[in-house]
Amino acid sequence: MQKFDLVVIGGGPAGYTGAIRAAQLGNKVACIEKEKTLGGTCLNVGCIPSKALLNFSEKYEEAKKNFADIGIITEVKLDLAKMISKKERVVDDLCKGIEGLFVKNKITRIKAVAKIIDKNTIQVNGETILAKNILIATGSEVMNVPGVVIDEKNIVSSTGALCLSKVPKEMVIIGGGYIGLELGSVWRRLGSKITVIEYSDRIVPALDFEIGKSFHKILEKQGVEFILNTKVIKADQDNGRVNLVISSVNDNKESKISCDVALVSVGRRANTNGLGLVELGVSVDQRGMISVNDHFQTNYPNIYAVGDVIKGPMLAHKAEEEAIAAVEFMNGQAGHVNYNLIPAVVYTWPEVASVGSTEEDLKKADIEYKVGKFPFLANSRARSASNTEGMVKILADKKTDRVLGAHIIGPDAGTLIAEIVAYMEFGGSAEDIARTCHAHPTLNEAIKEAALAVDKRTINI
Repeated sequence: MQKFDLVVIGGGPAGYTGAIRAAQLGNKVACIEKEKTLGGTCLNVGCIPSKALLNFSEKYEEAKKNFADIGIITEVKLDLAKMISKKERVVDDLCKGIEGLFVKNKITRIKAVAKIIDKNTIQVNGETILAKNILIATGSEVMNVPGVVIDEKNIVSSTGALCLSKVPKEMVIIGGGYIGLELGSVWRRLGSKITVIEYSDRIVPALDFEIGKSFHKILEKQGVEFILNTKVIKADQDNGRVNLVISSVNDNKESKISCDVALVSVGRRANTNGLGLVELGVSVDQRGMISVNDHFQTNYPNIYAVGDVIKGPMLAHKAEEEAIAAVEFMNGQAGHVNYNLIPAVVYTWPEVASVGSTEEDLKKADIEYKVGKFPFLANSRARSASNTEGMVKILADKKTDRVLGAHIIGPDAGTLIAEIVAYMEFGGSAEDIARTCHAHPTLNEAIKEAALAVDKRTINI
């Protein structure tokens, strides 16, 4: 019977990151993953393939619509099969990269479905292995909509939306969150008419209200249609068409809408079924989420859980930070995750990124604050690249000037937000950002100008 210091269940961002960190600390590590490749949802059918298609479709639209304006004359045609194939190669290369890291760090890879028998025993492939510590990192799965059956052909989840064989003439997206808007952007650029049905009164409800409103207008300008305050009752298929019955949240008035492809994108749920947690007595709530303490321990001190199976945003980088912290805790070190400073990004174009508090959060908490804004229209690098939509918005404490939140809608917002996260991690103020020299011409200068705007002393507007 094999014995390990740590057995990680799940080979996604949390799982493989935790396994590697444990190996670095001298642990004998095994990682159990049921799929044939490592990387989990994120790498195989989530973050990475979607970003690849976002990048490819962005180039296609740019060449088709904007190249002539800058003096590049070309005939643009879409080879969707080749685009999907390139996306698959990107994924395959990264999966092989993780396999290489496992070999380098002497991590035992076990392809199996795991079931925890007791606090130190795991069943895999009809056999058992022993573990001093167990780390559950099994991620999440797609949530269904009652009355809507996903077949990954005409009614698809995000997985099916990443590998359609042809561009739909009309696509309806059920859910106006990050994933739906990103995949909607891909297929809109490639030629689909996109309609988004959202239960709430606005898209991506967690966004700062002003930023969310601007985001809505920009996507509408791009051709995306939104039906808000609406839920989907059921879906039927007829001659290759999907017919949806929808209902107003406010008055329950029903209507119908049809499309070639419907994408179900209403969120994800913890993937904890079949692990043996209930039988063992591990504390799990009605949604399948595992209860843990500040050190990521369950009610069994040697069984830890991280990522999408515990509370908090279902983000790969959040899961990675938790996995590293959990492994460091179990090895007697001081792990660290600052949940106030986990950035969130929507990878449409323009991108949307945020960290910390929104204006609504601060008003609700009765915290006095100052606001600094700077539009990309006034940023020289953005102007030179014709990417002028959006702005940087910084919220700072009215008394101490400490940065409490930041929200960016604009080019490369997901990259730009990292600078502000770093300042906030060390308790930085708007003045700290404003007095830091930023290279010219760069998009980052918009961050400096927004920090200057907190005290109403911008230079370039």
